[in-house]
Amino acid sequence: MTTVADHSAVELAIGGMTCASCAARVEKKLNKLDGVTATVNFATETARVTFPASVSAADLIGVVEQAGYTAALPTAREAESGEPADSDARMLRRRLLVSVALTIPVVLLAMVPALQFRNWQWASLALATPVAVWGAWPFHRAAVQNARHGAVTMDTLVSVGVASAFLWSLYALLFGTAGESGMGMAFGWLARGGGAEATYLEVASGVTALVLLGRYFEERAKRRSGAALRALLSLGAKDAGVLRDGAEIRIPADQLAVGEEFVVRPGEKIAADGVVISGSSAVDTSMLTGEPVPAEVGPGDAVTGGCVNIGGRLVVRAARVGADTQLAQMARLVAEAQAGKAPVQRLADRISAVFVPFVIGVALVTLAAWLAAGASAGVAFTAAVAVLIIACPCAMGLATPTAILVGTGRGAQLGILIKGPEVLESTRRVDTIVLDKTGTVTTGRMALADVLAAPGVDSAELLRLAGAVESASEHPVAAAIAAGARERLADVRPSSRSRSAPRLPSGLHPLPDVSDFASYPGHGVSGVADGHAVLAGRRTWLAAEWSLTVPPALAERADEAEAAGQTAVFVAWDGQLRGVLVVADTIKPTSAEAVRRLRAMGLRPVLLTGDNERAARFAADAVGIDEVIAGMLPAGKVDAVRRLQEAGRVVAMAGDGVNDAAALAQADLGLAMGTGTDAAIEASDLTLVRGDLRAVPDAIMLSRRTLTTIKGNLLWAFGYNTLAIPLAALGFLSPLIAAAAMAFSSVFVVTNSLRLRRFRPG
Repeated sequence: MTTVADHSAVELAIGGMTCASCAARVEKKLNKLDGVTATVNFATETARVTFPASVSAADLIGVVEQAGYTAALPTAREAESGEPADSDARMLRRRLLVSVALTIPVVLLAMVPALQFRNWQWASLALATPVAVWGAWPFHRAAVQNARHGAVTMDTLVSVGVASAFLWSLYALLFGTAGESGMGMAFGWLARGGGAEATYLEVASGVTALVLLGRYFEERAKRRSGAALRALLSLGAKDAGVLRDGAEIRIPADQLAVGEEFVVRPGEKIAADGVVISGSSAVDTSMLTGEPVPAEVGPGDAVTGGCVNIGGRLVVRAARVGADTQLAQMARLVAEAQAGKAPVQRLADRISAVFVPFVIGVALVTLAAWLAAGASAGVAFTAAVAVLIIACPCAMGLATPTAILVGTGRGAQLGILIKGPEVLESTRRVDTIVLDKTGTVTTGRMALADVLAAPGVDSAELLRLAGAVESASEHPVAAAIAAGARERLADVRPSSRSRSAPRLPSGLHPLPDVSDFASYPGHGVSGVADGHAVLAGRRTWLAAEWSLTVPPALAERADEAEAAGQTAVFVAWDGQLRGVLVVADTIKPTSAEAVRRLRAMGLRPVLLTGDNERAARFAADAVGIDEVIAGMLPAGKVDAVRRLQEAGRVVAMAGDGVNDAAALAQADLGLAMGTGTDAAIEASDLTLVRGDLRAVPDAIMLSRRTLTTIKGNLLWAFGYNTLAIPLAALGFLSPLIAAAAMAFSSVFVVTNSLRLRRFRPG
């Protein structure tokens, strides 16, 4: 809990919410308290509440409980492990599997007369009872809680429909003629003629199983909502080697105090934000910048907690620890961006406030009207049950999950992971696509891009000697040069017939052994290879320390490479500068095509990166992007996305780094490259497994097609109810025919959803 002026803020975990209207009810109750401002997020099952000193957290929990729900301050263990959420999901899955297994034979027995053996109806009762009671228990419980507070939801209609069908079937079996041996189910169109001779157990169990299916898919999507924060927090160091009284002591990172000095060895994560006291090294800062080139640090340089030391030993004095570190701030950015999203409002939930009371009212009016007209109680009740059955939201419950199931299945084949139905509405409205540069538009890996040999110098010899000394270094730029040299020289042999291919002297291996190797952090390396004293590093280092000058022609070409945001490594041996090796994060070959397709879809592409303006502009020009936002750290990326949204744009963002996680959560639609970090993937709405930028337009197209399918399903479901309810109320549909019509409606929804399997990208 944090204090701001005279107000405090707290996050509550809310339990018992089954739809978006539940979230709205909790939010309304909390906001009625004086001075309280609350936002309830159904997707994350949390409430972020700001309240004055006159109100306590216990008061807030009491208000939520009075509304019929549960509330608690989430413990650290729950926040990190997610155990309660996992337990709920497992229970729902178990309830679904048992219900489906028991429902299938009940439906087959009722709908296929040839399968009806003697006393089959009692076997159906035995199978349907656990489904109608235990399987549908969440709906019954929610309906009772809602009734206590004068509210109705889709759970109410499910509960009433299931209970009515089951209880009437029980009545027909025990007190009617449906329990007689040899009874068979006969189809009839009209409600007239009784009803005590038929059972509707397949309706009670079928509705339960199908609605549980939809609830399970919804719950599974909601379970992902807190994973982004856990992925971010897991990046922090778990312990630190603190220097106390001249000795190094390992302590938990959360016990580190400001001002203490701690040791960071090669390969370890930096435990807190601080300043380097001694030592020099290369630090992987891609968590913040998303860029593959590590930062060289030495005494006096600032370092960030969570970044990885990939070079030498460092001693760091802690400046910011715990919740004040940059990593913790990034986690808060993700939390705030997620909390700022509106709760999921599915169409069925928005209409339920009117639809459910209307259906119950029609059923009651039907019962009363038939009784007033002199009909028997059996006929009147049969017509009323037909109304409830025909209006049961089976097709509504299937409309979203079946389309999501088929759409996500097809997406998985294409390398696209859609996390839930709440993702889809944003894809329809998106008009701006923000693309991270490194790892999204580019490969995100340093690679040897060009070899610039000085006049009279053989390029193969340049590669051999430079690759040899760089192979002894652990620096990523050196690793790229060594790997590139091996690759380019692998097929080069003295017998090569290509006139343009570089040639190796007879008997020489591609990369010779190196002796007397030395590394100069932040500058370059040196060593002896094949009897030559080889230097490789920065131009300024070679000039200042070794008094080497660069030929004008070579300097001009190196300047051009650096102007394009590439890294130029100068190579010399035996006292003369011999050439330049250019290392760069290369553009993905499919990025330009992807940008063209995004433009063709009416989207405005924007390049957003933590890299410098020069490198960003080069990459943007290469793929056809006009608008560039460069030099952005994580908070800056969030602000950039927010500014676009404030300008009226609906923003989608594609990224792959931890530094993109908060911006992905802030965007109306977040797309994470599957080749990126877990934090980015968990914060996104869509994950592109392929790592190919062409998957971005594919994902948007598939999401839009899936949304269109869902809308078609819901239109059919509601239209079917609108037409069928009057027929049932007037007695033109028996409950059995109503059940068959409801089943046909479900089949239509499923069939329509299966059309998504034919989706083709491009």
